[in-house]
Amino acid sequence: MRSQFLTTMIQLASAAFGVVAALAWNAFITELVKTYLPAQSGLIGLLVYAVVVTVIAVIVLSALGRAAERSGGKSAV
Repeated sequence: MRSQFLTTMIQLASAAFGVVAALAWNAFITELVKTYLPAQSGLIGLLVYAVVVTVIAVIVLSALGRAAERSGGKSAV
C-alpha cells in the first residue's frame, strides 16, 4: 500500500513538473517566433510555432523511444 502511494505521488509530481516545463518551453518558443517574425505575421507566426513544436516533440519522443529500447524496456512510441 505504501509503495503504491509513493509510486502514485512520484507519477503525479513528474506530471506536474512536466506541465510546468512544457509551459516554460511554450513561452520561450512563442517569444522566439515573435522575435524573428514581424508583428503582423499572425497566422504565419502560428504556423511556424506549430511546426517548431512538432519538430521538437518528434525529436524528443524518438530519443526517448530509443532510450527505452536500449534499456530493455518497450517503447510506447
